Amino acid sequence: MSGILPVRQMEKPWGKDDLPAPFTTVPGRRIGEIWFEPPPELPQLLVKYIFTSEALSVQVHPSEAQRPGHGKEECWLIVDAEPGAKLGIGFGAPLDADAMRKAAIDGSIEHLLTWHSVAPGDFFYVPANTVHAIGAGVSLIEVQQNSDVTYRLYDYGRPRELHLAEGMAVARGEPYDRARWHAAVPREGTVTLCDGPWFRLDQVAGPPPETVAARYGDAPLLVIPREGVFHVNGAPVRAGQCAVADDLPGVDFPRYGVALIAQPCAI
Repeated sequence: MSGILPVRQMEKPWGKDDLPAPFTTVPGRRIGEIWFEPPPELPQLLVKYIFTSEALSVQVHPSEAQRPGHGKEECWLIVDAEPGAKLGIGFGAPLDADAMRKAAIDGSIEHLLTWHSVAPGDFFYVPANTVHAIGAGVSLIEVQQNSDVTYRLYDYGRPRELHLAEGMAVARGEPYDRARWHAAVPREGTVTLCDGPWFRLDQVAGPPPETVAARYGDAPLLVIPREGVFHVNGAPVRAGQCAVADDLPGVDFPRYGVALIAQPCAI
């Protein structure tokens, strides 16, 4: 059944007091994440906005093969970035498990990561087993496999549990293949951001071309507007919202609208 997804606002100590448009700042609340509840039709996908005033923990997620039903691959589209904002993804040089564990314990892992400067429109796909951290001053849209399994390797001295044994068992001490997994996405325009292995994601400007429509077929999908008003089964959906549609023909794409559309690769 199509419709706008319910929202969960998550307060985080590293969140933001002032949210970027189109979100409304709530006085006295530091919002770090806005989740859209996965619908019954698409339990495999989770969409969220993340807002940071401080760096998030250095962490890693297992693959589907390592934790069946709990693997996590994710991707990020930067929507706002303060000067100097960065993402830490992968290492500057190969690192074995013993060296990674030692670096996690003494804190040097933060400096061994490769920190990528970011600006609005930067897109990064983060495969499972990739060590990563979101830096301060970033606002982004995250599309991910719907899994809550996160192994925290380092947390800047915050009093939270670390998961070194689990993390070392799945983490790859490798550089990030930026040439393969990064793209600069124009504010407008239709661009395929990823097409597998676990989900497909496109930015569409106006009605999607036949090549995009053919990949989405008549199966349910998520619509995440960025500009303009979309209609899903006649109901308006705007920036800052996310809706599930029964199929692509059930979505009215405005001529000058821009949205992300997402769908699991196996439904």
